[in-house]
Amino acid sequence: MNQFKQTRRRVLATLAATMAWGYASRPVHAAAPESIRIGVATAGGGDPITWGGSPGSVARLNGWLEEAFKGSGIKIEWLFFKGAGPAVNEAISNKQIDFAYHGDLPSVVGRANGLKTRILLISGARNNLYVVTPPGSDIKTIEGLKGKRVAIFRGTNGHLVANNLLAAHGLQERDIKGINLDSGSAQAALASKGVDAAFGGQEFFKLRDQGLATIAYSTQGKDPSFTRQAHLHVRDEFAADHPGQVQGVVDVFLRAAAWASDEKNREALFKLWARSGTPYASYVAEFENQELATRNSPLVDEFIIGRYKAVVRDALALKLIRREVSIEDWFDTSFLQQALKKQDLENRWTYFDANGKPKAQPVAAARAGG
Repeated sequence: MNQFKQTRRRVLATLAATMAWGYASRPVHAAAPESIRIGVATAGGGDPITWGGSPGSVARLNGWLEEAFKGSGIKIEWLFFKGAGPAVNEAISNKQIDFAYHGDLPSVVGRANGLKTRILLISGARNNLYVVTPPGSDIKTIEGLKGKRVAIFRGTNGHLVANNLLAAHGLQERDIKGINLDSGSAQAALASKGVDAAFGGQEFFKLRDQGLATIAYSTQGKDPSFTRQAHLHVRDEFAADHPGQVQGVVDVFLRAAAWASDEKNREALFKLWARSGTPYASYVAEFENQELATRNSPLVDEFIIGRYKAVVRDALALKLIRREVSIEDWFDTSFLQQALKKQDLENRWTYFDANGKPKAQPVAAARAGG
């Protein structure tokens, strides 16, 4: 009898220890953060500092994140980086920010260098690229850039598209006299004729409208593979510790994407973005003959996944990264899927195939959990 009692006690003790280990091994979310820090890969402009051309900036300008977290004790901080994508990578590495609005190439470079993040949604798809010259320039084509002084912001998502455009016209970056300038410096250099041409985005329409520049080439309306993508991503560690806060941020960014995709808001959207310092007319030109819902869709579809795979391939070929990185497991659409369902937006946007053509059925979420 005593032996039976001893055995029973040992079994119960083992069971209790096992249960205690099981509870201890379950993930325990950390206490709510004191702040949510969002890095933006541009110097921005205006007061308060903001940026344009992305649904994310709608959330910034309308104060929707601050509204969503009001009463939680969590402070929302927006940080803008003149050094664009590369500077944002450094901030992520140093844990100075939690989320980032970021371009495809610099994010891929960061991932190749070991940064652990999750892409949550797209926030600015199919961004155009332009070749801009001083008025009266004899440069009329991409081929005309050969041997010329060309401003190019290396390490940004425009850098890779610029290289692809050069390659499509029989040139390589070494065939031009590339000068690494950020957006503001490139505009100043072009206006003063310190360079013969510049690769850039919608910011150059302001110079054009002032008579200080000419658009020599545009990707608008051409092969969508010659466009740039941007997204919102989060540090892995922050997502694991604070899934509720991540969901709250995604909910707001989705609300902004829905508003920015509504054609009845086109004029109001461009006026809102103009508060960044880029004129209303520049956004009219950038989005001419393009549907807002296509450009402002938050969806991760075959086109988006294909573009990020292409960025990895091209970055390897150009030796901008030194190793292959995985793409499918980088996207965590679980927060987005929950937000789409919550806001009854599951059928709001069109999914596109790898070639950028409409697709009837959505691709499966790349990662199931947050």
